[in-house]
Amino acid sequence: MTVLILTSEQDVTADMVVAELNRLGAPVMRLDPADIPGKAVLSADYAHGDFDGHLSVNGHVLSMGGLRSVWVRRPGDPAAHAAQPSAWLTAETRQALYGMLYSASPAWMNHPGNADQARHKPWQLRVAHFSGFAVPPTVFTTAPRVAEQFAELHRDVVVKSASGPPPDDPAVALPTTLIGPGIDFGAVAAGPALLQRYVPKRADIRLTCVGDRLFAARKRAAPGQIDGRYGDTEYVWEAVPVPDRITTSALEYLSLAGLAYAAFDFAEDDEGVWWFLECNQGGQFGFVELETEQPIAEAVALWLSWRRPESRAPKPRW
Repeated sequence: MTVLILTSEQDVTADMVVAELNRLGAPVMRLDPADIPGKAVLSADYAHGDFDGHLSVNGHVLSMGGLRSVWVRRPGDPAAHAAQPSAWLTAETRQALYGMLYSASPAWMNHPGNADQARHKPWQLRVAHFSGFAVPPTVFTTAPRVAEQFAELHRDVVVKSASGPPPDDPAVALPTTLIGPGIDFGAVAAGPALLQRYVPKRADIRLTCVGDRLFAARKRAAPGQIDGRYGDTEYVWEAVPVPDRITTSALEYLSLAGLAYAAFDFAEDDEGVWWFLECNQGGQFGFVELETEQPIAEAVALWLSWRRPESRAPKPRW
């Protein structure tokens, strides 16, 4: 039974997992949907009540009957590398590829439907509340007065992006920014703003979840540091135990969201409370493994290579 990894050609994190799958002796195919049609070929047959499908990449042929699991890592847009790409061709290719994979009913990490829902930060915060995480007061608004009242109530607040950096070229960095009361929020009317009560932190926490295996890493925050993703410090990521309460909440979150993999970000305050910031359903883990030597790539490879009772896509309990 074969593991299918959907990702771009330049993906070092995927390379780590491929190496582990090879070590385990698990067959693996790596495919970028951007290469269909062209470098990769697909074919699906629905006849006489039966289904059969095949993918072919560089002479390697995968039958849907031999597909164990799919890791949706960092795939390109279908048909992006076609000789004459178009929005229509991308839509047609997406229908063909993912429709065929859904028909095969593999184990998913993560199912595209669940992953799309899990990307929305307002939804993440709601699930985090239900899962028992500590969540800072937050508002999403296009009403300047609402933003002003929120800042007046909480005094120190941060403004951050809900969707990440815009798809500009060159890429634009959008760090979380600390603001105080008295700010003119008139521009909020032009687009939704995400405001959150500021959590003075002593450390950043990254919690990587692979099935029911949890790997926590902690990096001490520099004085006055707001966004741990930006700015070099002398501090490095270190492996730390996962508190029982966090384990319970993280597994509940994954169950509610229908996810097999997730990377949580927390801010640890001076009292040791882990405040939920976000959950990235496709978050990177390579940098954590390299600095902490936690076997995350091995855990991903083991999950992908061993069939579980829940072989179909996890369903969100929401």
